Amino acid sequence: MARQRKYGTRVPKGGKLKVISLGGLHEIGKNITVLEYGEDIVIVDCGLAFPDEDMLGIDLVIPDVSYLEKNADKIRGIFLTHGHEDHIGAIPYVLRTINPPIYGTRLTLGILENKLEEAGLLRSAHLHTVQVGDVIKAGTMSVEFIRANHSIADACCLAIKTPLGYVFHTGDFKLDVSPIDGEMMDLARIGQIGKEGVLLLLAESTNVERDGFTPSERKVGSSLEQIFMSNTDKRIIIATFSSNVHRVQQIINASVKYGRKVAITGRSMLNVVGAATRLGYMNVPEGLIIDINEISRYNPEQLTIVTTGSQGETMSALYRMAFSDHKKVQLSGKDLVILSSNAIPGNEVLVGKVVNEMYKRGVNVYHEPSIVHVSGHACKEELKLMHALTKPKYFMPVHGEYRHLMQHKELAEFMGMPSSHIFVSDIGKVLEIDGKSAKFNGTVPSGKILVDGFGVGDVGNIVLRDRRHLGQDGLMVIVATVNTDEREIISGPDIISRGFVYVRESEALMEELRAIATKALTDCLNKNVTEWNEMKTTVKDKLSKHIYTKTKRSPMILPVIMNV
Repeated sequence: MARQRKYGTRVPKGGKLKVISLGGLHEIGKNITVLEYGEDIVIVDCGLAFPDEDMLGIDLVIPDVSYLEKNADKIRGIFLTHGHEDHIGAIPYVLRTINPPIYGTRLTLGILENKLEEAGLLRSAHLHTVQVGDVIKAGTMSVEFIRANHSIADACCLAIKTPLGYVFHTGDFKLDVSPIDGEMMDLARIGQIGKEGVLLLLAESTNVERDGFTPSERKVGSSLEQIFMSNTDKRIIIATFSSNVHRVQQIINASVKYGRKVAITGRSMLNVVGAATRLGYMNVPEGLIIDINEISRYNPEQLTIVTTGSQGETMSALYRMAFSDHKKVQLSGKDLVILSSNAIPGNEVLVGKVVNEMYKRGVNVYHEPSIVHVSGHACKEELKLMHALTKPKYFMPVHGEYRHLMQHKELAEFMGMPSSHIFVSDIGKVLEIDGKSAKFNGTVPSGKILVDGFGVGDVGNIVLRDRRHLGQDGLMVIVATVNTDEREIISGPDIISRGFVYVRESEALMEELRAIATKALTDCLNKNVTEWNEMKTTVKDKLSKHIYTKTKRSPMILPVIMNV
């Protein structure tokens, strides 16, 4: 049972509840929601997103938490719904500037601990393990953890009791009546809270476009058994999300049934499986899992390899296997590779690239997601059930792109909610609720912080613009030495071209550009223009016009002018 943290519980008269999303709206990932009442702030999740294809060189995207930094003394805790990257991945970065207590279930915190240890923050972090049913006091508010089903174990909905009523946050969920761990979503408690009165429902919207119910995870287990039974002569390699503990458990079960050893590759897969096994969320017979370094001791048909890379990530284990860059696993026609996942929107090209490369090597590839994958997110009928059980006064759809949020709004209207009680928000927008009404009222600082290597936030729009510019048209550096006193060019100008044209095949163009740069510098010196920025701008403008006229290209031009 989590320790009950007590703060001042004085309820301001006529207080207002503020609900702010700092991420997770009009996007997939980076989920973080802030609830503020008086002098108390409760944070739900703190996730990251992966970069868009135009974010060149960027590794991760995290939310801007400058509003939380300014109000750090009000924060009563970060409350985690589950252990997926898009819900906990930003915590190692956020804890560098704020350090509130963090509450989560055992597996969620077990995964988070690995991340914090890598970041050197585990000792200073304030982690508190909770169980479903626990209620944590958070100033004038309290947070109850309610069991949910998702594609990772230990997922929870949060019932946040405020002085104005319950705010019910679904987190990511699905209704699975036959879950792998035997623990079904606590519909009875959700219905009870609905009878007590829900002021505001915050419900995920990822699968709102899909009709019906999300299939049970057990469906994948049956499919995997059929595939194992039909491929007893092949080494089976399965790529899936590292956090899908239930999927990995079913792979292990099938491997046991057909007498195979299991090897795991990919850092995130090793971390999650290690934490799940250590905490008792996975049942692994002794001696079943072998080190990836030992696979050469077994015949191919005796092995199952579980790997990361189902999304075609360029640094993942499966990608390295496909392009013969993995140190331990070399793919061949004796292998069957199963992609047990759906391609996340935007990753289709990456996944296709990996699949094509494996086919070129004669590898048998099975990538039919309708058979070897089920979603962890609620479809329309499950979302309707959530609305019916909670009976909220107000509703704000979360966790989805704009079309998802709008379709969830339409679903709520279909369920009988007035349009005026539904709020499709945006990142940083403040939904303010009092005893009589709800309305948008202002914004707070928000946005995207880009992570590039060890740099956090030091790459912004201007740097990305320059990277795109370099990638599209290349770079040209003009180097010259002048004597401003004597009004003469001492050396150069020399031209260095990268990514613009191949110099050896464009000597005539290079001579033209050199002549133009020389004339521009000479004109500046003759006119007594010796201010460096003005000289550089003149050279840059003259060259840009000529280059575009000749080539219809606009490379980045960097004049370097030195004085002696």
